[in-house]
Amino acid sequence: MELPPGLRDDPRTWDNDSDLESEPDPDAQAEAYVSRVLSPPKFRLAIPRALPLSAPAAFPGAPEPRAATKGLAVEVPGLLSLPPELLLEICAYLDARLVLHVLPRVCHALRDLVRDHVTWRLRAQRRVRAPYPVVEEKDFDWPAACIELEQHLSRWAEDGRWAEYFCLADGHFASIDSVLLLQGGTLCLSGSRDRNVNLWDLRQLGVEPSRVLVKALGTQNSTHKGWVWSLASLDHRVCSGSWDSTVKLWDMAADGQQFGEIKGKAAVLCLSYQPDILVTGTYDKKVTVYDPRVGPTLLKSRRLHSSAVLALLADDRHIISGSEDHTLVVFDRRANSVLQRLQLDSYLLCMSYQEPQLWAGDNQGLLHVFANQEGCFQLVRTFDVGHRSHITGIKHSLGALYTTSTDKTIRVHVPTDPPRTICTRSHHNVLNGICAEGNLVVAASGGLSLEVWRLQA
Repeated sequence: MELPPGLRDDPRTWDNDSDLESEPDPDAQAEAYVSRVLSPPKFRLAIPRALPLSAPAAFPGAPEPRAATKGLAVEVPGLLSLPPELLLEICAYLDARLVLHVLPRVCHALRDLVRDHVTWRLRAQRRVRAPYPVVEEKDFDWPAACIELEQHLSRWAEDGRWAEYFCLADGHFASIDSVLLLQGGTLCLSGSRDRNVNLWDLRQLGVEPSRVLVKALGTQNSTHKGWVWSLASLDHRVCSGSWDSTVKLWDMAADGQQFGEIKGKAAVLCLSYQPDILVTGTYDKKVTVYDPRVGPTLLKSRRLHSSAVLALLADDRHIISGSEDHTLVVFDRRANSVLQRLQLDSYLLCMSYQEPQLWAGDNQGLLHVFANQEGCFQLVRTFDVGHRSHITGIKHSLGALYTTSTDKTIRVHVPTDPPRTICTRSHHNVLNGICAEGNLVVAASGGLSLEVWRLQA
């Protein structure tokens, strides 16, 4: 439900620094937050009926439309004398990357055949046998989606038996709450309640185990003075947010040296790092925007919620925030005003956005999909993917979907409607977040370890 326009942009939501509040104990505040926000739900909400969405063209059992391709008439009988349908059937047994990048160099006839997006749409839907994608897109990149889908299905085939597993248990002495992969998955950062941000070199997995842990960022006894709760990156620059109310900036191209610090007034629970802005979501209900190129310099601070800001995303047009107050707020950067305020039945803990699809996990173990339709976000689907408690981490891309939960599982899905779970891994403790890049998948564990899967390249 979207609130009336009058409640969208109350002038009182502007930051008022005149409020004098006693400085809270960050450790006590963090303990109370975890007890309240991450405690098991007392009951499970029924999945709400989402607004209707036009389904993709093909469903299991439905006749497949024929690709509209030019006739491949040749004078000499041979492979190219076959009907297009047979050529596509042969191509279905070849690697998608080979079909896309090599066959077009053979001849013009094969080039025209494999460059037809209908060809790739049929191939993708044949692989998943379910409506895909969840949100229909006008300019959907079917070749790229098909390549990623087939790679994802291959990597996690047979319940993931071909994925190499590593447990990095020597590095933190308290729960790990955030994880971030860098440089195509070669490096990893982890933020923990031991107040450190650790740097890991994942190229040493299985080679030199003693060299996987590189160091803890910072030059003092710990990286921060409070629990490290959030991480974000832009190229080789990284920022870490903590319950000590600070954001620290690190240059990984300079061996992880600190090059900036933001001292706020409340615990930093979520971050988004963009080329022109650095956005924080904090315990005091505010979304604050800085210019990281200078200073960093404070640009604006808005009290957009009535409770703590738990999840945050930003791009060149929007800042999207989810809060413990069960709302999702979309802020228009260009108009400098609240565009939407959606009231939900639960609160969102994590989000993953690839326009126009916004996927989010909530405290009831449900996944929600929002569609950005001409600048307006609309809830279009809600899925139960098997989690019994809070979904703490989510990573969505064209052909892959990963989720972690306080029910101590990581689940690997195909992002269809509904998502199809192809692999589940159980852990001995809660899982607090996930990151996937390149052929690496890393989950943050409450059991003091990083759980790592190295997939087939």
